[in-house]
Amino acid sequence: MSTSALDKKLASFDPNGVGDASGGIFGLPFTLEEAQLVIVPVPWEVTVSYQAGTAQGPAAIRDASMQVDLYDLDVADAWRLGIAMEDEDASWAQQSNELRVQAADYISWLEEGQPAADAARHASVQTKVTAKGKELRDWLKQKTGAYLDAGKAVVVLGGDHSTPLGYMHALAERHEEFGILQIDAHCDLRPAYEGFEYSHASIMYNALNLPQVKKLVQVGIRDLCQQEADLIAQSGGRVVMFHHRFLRDEMYAKKSWKKMCGKIIAQLPQKVYLSFDIDGLDPKLCPGTGTPVPGGLEFEEALYLIRTIVRSGRTIIGCDLNEVAPGETDWDGNVGARLLYQMCNWMAVSQGLLKATGMPS
Repeated sequence: MSTSALDKKLASFDPNGVGDASGGIFGLPFTLEEAQLVIVPVPWEVTVSYQAGTAQGPAAIRDASMQVDLYDLDVADAWRLGIAMEDEDASWAQQSNELRVQAADYISWLEEGQPAADAARHASVQTKVTAKGKELRDWLKQKTGAYLDAGKAVVVLGGDHSTPLGYMHALAERHEEFGILQIDAHCDLRPAYEGFEYSHASIMYNALNLPQVKKLVQVGIRDLCQQEADLIAQSGGRVVMFHHRFLRDEMYAKKSWKKMCGKIIAQLPQKVYLSFDIDGLDPKLCPGTGTPVPGGLEFEEALYLIRTIVRSGRTIIGCDLNEVAPGETDWDGNVGARLLYQMCNWMAVSQGLLKATGMPS
């Protein structure tokens, strides 16, 4: 579409109107070509080890996004950025459904003590899941890389937390170094969890294999194993964990959340990749998520941290949102849609695509 045609579209769109379900995500009128920010949905959840449903997260968020008001208190006319979401890839959704059945059966077999009578039936599951996980990684690397090369900002919308690895690889080919800010209830530092190399519980272990990832800063962690604790302790400061208990202890000692955010941000380099597992929030905000854990950040605490990162002058070079599962109501999708909109806006601010109040010209 020509610039003049896009200008006409911008002029005719009513940001105060009812969300148009026939339009794009958030009811916005932009095509993928017109958008400055593209959301890539990845409906994948093969290795989830507790509750399933995250593969339906992108669709639930898109549906709920029609109820999100587009006015942003800190970012004037944020909607004009142009956000568009790809259609889900039906092939990956189908493959996820098929492999999920096999993986769930295999996990149950592991939990039952690996009875010899069923060993032959499960012999090839690890190999198949790992091969398909590598294929997904390479597919997403190519897809997100093409958008980056076209000058667009990109958000990956999972699925389980294994999904954004290909995007991290694409960024690693385009940036000499960056840090990852991980908001999560879990460390996700297990190597090949349950035998699956591309497990949701191994995403950050796999990310650390990229030499361009100079720092991993984890916020909101409530669950980890000894192996993960040892990896952090032996990382030489490359991995820094802000366990939720530490954050709460500091706040109980009258330390402000502003001060805690300052400590977190001080650990981050200039370029930051934001990886947000919805279970980093208090589970009252995401009851349908795959592995909920008591505790967690409040919604505004998470947004304050993201805004403060951007206001510090750091650039969010990419981000993902994962583990949103619809549950029994629209609540999870509703929270996820609002979080996604804020993540998009503030990544765009950090990249100079939008202007926020209080930011230098």
